[in-house]
Amino acid sequence: MVGLKSVPKPTEYPDPETAEHVTYNPSLDALREFSSALETTTEFGAPAYVSEHRSRSADRTENAVDADFDGEDFTVFEEGLDWVTDPSNDVICVDRVVGRHPDSSYVCRLYLPKAYGRIALSWAKLLEPAEGTEPDFVTVQLPDATDEPKIRVHPETGVTTVLGSDYTGEAKKSFLRLFMLRAKEQGGLGLHAGSKRVTLHDDQGHRDVGQLFLGLSGTGKSTLTSHGLWLDDPEGVEMIQDDVCALLPSGTVAGSEGGGLYIKTIGLDGDEQPELYDAATDESAVLENVAVDDDGTVHFDEPRHGRNARAVVQRDHLESSADDIDLESVDQVFFITRNPLMPPVARLSNEQAAVAFMLGESIETSAGDPTKAGESIRVVGTNPFIVGSEGKEGNRFRDLIADLDVECYVINTGAVGTDDPADVGVEETVSILEGVARGNIDWTYDEALDLTVPGSVPGMDIKQFSVPDRVEDFDAAQANLREERLTYLDQFDDLDDDIRDATY
Repeated sequence: MVGLKSVPKPTEYPDPETAEHVTYNPSLDALREFSSALETTTEFGAPAYVSEHRSRSADRTENAVDADFDGEDFTVFEEGLDWVTDPSNDVICVDRVVGRHPDSSYVCRLYLPKAYGRIALSWAKLLEPAEGTEPDFVTVQLPDATDEPKIRVHPETGVTTVLGSDYTGEAKKSFLRLFMLRAKEQGGLGLHAGSKRVTLHDDQGHRDVGQLFLGLSGTGKSTLTSHGLWLDDPEGVEMIQDDVCALLPSGTVAGSEGGGLYIKTIGLDGDEQPELYDAATDESAVLENVAVDDDGTVHFDEPRHGRNARAVVQRDHLESSADDIDLESVDQVFFITRNPLMPPVARLSNEQAAVAFMLGESIETSAGDPTKAGESIRVVGTNPFIVGSEGKEGNRFRDLIADLDVECYVINTGAVGTDDPADVGVEETVSILEGVARGNIDWTYDEALDLTVPGSVPGMDIKQFSVPDRVEDFDAAQANLREERLTYLDQFDDLDDDIRDATY
């Protein structure tokens, strides 16, 4: 097939039910067997694999909306289609569904070489079986096709081709990227966020509070989303989603993954993260790039294969996991940061929240660029999978939270200050999250920070986290930070001026 001028639609790929060289929707046991030669069985009975590529190839990924595709780009799709069509290849095809909400649910089809059944095994455990056979999105992943990864995305047709990478995250995000884009096309916004429902029963009555947490992979999003806040019955917490959601104009937050979670495991601790630890040490998990000895002994604290070690864990092995994946409504949004010039928490206006969305301030993790892990980073929406104008995403975010009357906060899960810094520990973070949920934090305007911050937080000594007291020459540091932020925001031509002017 030479001279392909357009990208085939998902329905134009070979019908996996009739193509004799395609193994269609094999069982999970069969997928595991296909990669048995690459497996180390853990002490818990779960499969563990080591991949050649251990993070997403973000710098080698382009989409047809934000890049001008030429013949070489279209050749990538051609190569994927040719491989799937060739009857001499051992092809596996797995269908799953992303989302349950009637306005945000898509059948996803993944084609892979049979030898890489491990990728399909992990991916299939994250999602639920598809009821229909007509795909909305198609991804072809060919790990051995090139020496250097090359990923091309055609959003209009819903087709992604991944050449040269055997990282499971490429398959996962290929579909979630398009899930988020479709939400935006419907007037909502796709978010790289975890969602939870906090049920409270106090002097204000019995009520549910919907919360979202935006943060880059590896910055604590999963931990905060799944944390039970140490509440006792009749109060409690349900984890709705861990990674990607769609905020719809109705206020519903549509979930994407109904089967499992793709969690980072470096430093996974049974005392501090008991639910995630128990799920990762169950035989139903799939481990990727986790340190596992030949005898199956697992070492979650050892970066033997890099710091982006992962596990696919099942939702039904998490006590806090809800049966549903859609959050009926959202009340509060938290931006996770580790900027030492930020207080433990600050309450934001709608425009300031859009600033926080655009800044996406965090630290680079091994899930993004391992060579820069630990460095300061800014990613719009803490979402490296945005397709289209990033400035317009900020405008859309501001409009949605204003229309839905959503409270927004920035929360620092790192250290406050650069001189004699004060670490924000788990107990402090839980006190903040519970206080925000209950609405019993006393807020005050801090002129030095130009932010609304707590005057008091039940169960926490907030005064020890004064940023000006822990930064030498604070005024200069604060002025430099604001100038950096303004310069950064200047690059987004589509961003409304009232958002830029709200920079703190």
